Amino acid sequence: MLSKKLASITPSFTIGISTKVNEMKRNGIAITNLSIGEPDFFTPERAKAAGMKAIEMNKTKYDAAEGLRDLREAICLKLKEENNIEYKLDEIVVSSGAKHSITNALMALLDPGDEVLIPKPYWVSYPEMVKLTGGVPIFVETQRANDFKVTVEDLKACVSDRTKAVFITNPSNPTGAVYRREELLPIAEFLVEKGVYIIADEIYEKIVFDQAFTSVASLSEAIKDMTITINGMSKSTSMTGWRIGYTASTRPIAKAMATIQGHLVSHPATISQYAALESLNCKEEMIEMKNAYAKRRDLVSGLLTEIEGVDFVRPEGAFYVFIDVSAFKSKLPASDSLSIQVCDLLLEKFQLALVPGIAFGLDNYVRASTAASEETLREGMAKLAAFAASLK
Repeated sequence: MLSKKLASITPSFTIGISTKVNEMKRNGIAITNLSIGEPDFFTPERAKAAGMKAIEMNKTKYDAAEGLRDLREAICLKLKEENNIEYKLDEIVVSSGAKHSITNALMALLDPGDEVLIPKPYWVSYPEMVKLTGGVPIFVETQRANDFKVTVEDLKACVSDRTKAVFITNPSNPTGAVYRREELLPIAEFLVEKGVYIIADEIYEKIVFDQAFTSVASLSEAIKDMTITINGMSKSTSMTGWRIGYTASTRPIAKAMATIQGHLVSHPATISQYAALESLNCKEEMIEMKNAYAKRRDLVSGLLTEIEGVDFVRPEGAFYVFIDVSAFKSKLPASDSLSIQVCDLLLEKFQLALVPGIAFGLDNYVRASTAASEETLREGMAKLAAFAASLK
């Protein structure tokens, strides 16, 4: 008999799409795949070489549960120099990817029934992670006029005596929206006043196009004390398969997370950690990737403006575009989910793979990834345009 908590867990939409795409490919059908939330670049050569050298040097034994000392020291230096935040070595915990970092944070914070505020749209795994760690996800409505960035007024409608934490995702997956300092400060001050922890998911920090990036914990010491920063190397240096993420928090929270991690997984692979250590120095490669994403953002934005019946949130960061397909609703048969219906039709009739917005909590939208070649992006937008034209 399986655990009862699994009954409340929603299967991953992205895995479902990948399964369909792979099945179609096996049947010889060419797919334009803009559903993947993964950089299309390879890990920098220097980082790969560091991983290989670690193997050659036999750096393959157990190490500290909280992560390699050298890597944590480098993360402290990174946070000081790039984010203007002072952290001590024992306030950093290195984990097996940002997902693992978030899970550790939730396990350290939540008691059964504690509520976690999740602004919509949200990254697909947040609600399920909260449920799996004994919490209750509370969804916060946001406004399209504000590019779906949460405000104090949005949060006031949802904060209760049971509220323990809130997710602030900056830049956003799926919208690509980026919070400015003047937007973050009142939000963070309100949450500190209410005694609510901030889980600041900043995994796309290095992919910000039109402004400077502001880390939540840099706003003030009081805010820093109530913030758990989530980051890692998957997006910044295309190290998704290496599985290295990290948290920066207060000493008691970091100690709790290290204890949890020590019992459940010991620590991330030492080889991956040595590669991650070198990746922090790959600044030129990070800039090259960011510039490529910015160019693709501009390309896709221009192509989308030419498609009748769609609107979109212009991304300021990350590598996604969130596309409003609500105009198609009146032209399609009634359905339980508009976004699933649109994505199914695009995949079956036009061989274009996108992610339905319902996976992110907003059913009138679909998400396209711009982590693809310009040729693939042009092809994808042409297929979306053909779909829109077929509904006239």
